Amino acid sequence: MGSVDKTLFLLSRGGDTLIVQIYVDDIIFGGSSHALVSSFVEQMSREFEMSLMGELQFLLRLQIKQGPEGTFVHQAKYTRDILKKFEMGDSKPMTTPMSTNTVLDADEDGEAVDQKEFRGMIGSLLYLTATRPDIQFAVYLCARYQASPRSSHRQAVKRIFRYLKFTPELGLWYSSGSSLSLRGFSDADHAGCRIDRKSTSGTCQLLGTSLVSWSSRKQASVSLSTTKRLSLAARSQLLWMKATLSDFGLRFGKIPLLVDSTSAISIPKNPVLHSRTKHIDVRFHFLRDHYEKGDIDLVHVAFENQLADIFTKPLEFGAFVRLRGELGVTGWRCVDNALIKGEIESQWIGLIALLV
Repeated sequence: MGSVDKTLFLLSRGGDTLIVQIYVDDIIFGGSSHALVSSFVEQMSREFEMSLMGELQFLLRLQIKQGPEGTFVHQAKYTRDILKKFEMGDSKPMTTPMSTNTVLDADEDGEAVDQKEFRGMIGSLLYLTATRPDIQFAVYLCARYQASPRSSHRQAVKRIFRYLKFTPELGLWYSSGSSLSLRGFSDADHAGCRIDRKSTSGTCQLLGTSLVSWSSRKQASVSLSTTKRLSLAARSQLLWMKATLSDFGLRFGKIPLLVDSTSAISIPKNPVLHSRTKHIDVRFHFLRDHYEKGDIDLVHVAFENQLADIFTKPLEFGAFVRLRGELGVTGWRCVDNALIKGEIESQWIGLIALLV
């Protein structure tokens, strides 16, 4: 049993490994050996009444394509379904989910719209963010106005649907040749919310070139400085992932957390500055403690290379597409040739079983 995730189970036998993940009454399992996988199937079939569904292709409306070169996870069918549901299938496509000129606020004088429909649109989009990090910021920004939606908010949501009409088959590509190095990015705007002037933090974590975790959230308090706004979520997530990956036998030294704030980097590295940061809550020195332990290392990254920027603000088309590509968000047609290249047997066999 995994030490962090209690629904994860691992078995090592010789040089082979079997991984089993349980989700309610579903079991996803895979291994580096056909014999090990077959043995597990036989044992489970003797103990439980179960249906073997074969190679993993669908799970919770996620579509999975596997091949020797990697795995592609997307929600193309779900995207088409929600476009049809909200009658946006014939809408004019847009190249980005949100315009850089868009400014959303409470708009109390604006025309009220159907709250039930608005919440349905937001809920459908929230589920889509499981494989579409490119719409995360726009969706979460619009979700803040579910209590009293206005026409301007509905127009912003429709813009996201029009972007999906332009990019219905985008998903996440996980290359089998990706390295097993862990790194994180953290960024935040400064007092971006027009209502309460709270900042929006964006984080993402990558295992090699593969995006495995991301978030966009409004901070709980108003920040008076750019130093305080550096997200704690990124540091906590990196430490959690480090502990989880240790169950797979992966060990990491200092994990780089890339930020574009030089003042935030100076706090854990320069004790002289600590006397000047008493206005910052004690919990923010959590980072300094882990820096001294050798768990995390803050590294400066140029503004244009800050991948988490896509989670904190709307971007113009060129920057948006570049960051989207660097996060591994691509179309299945772009990777289809790699997935169907020959009849080469994949090293890992992905299977799914449904317990009855």
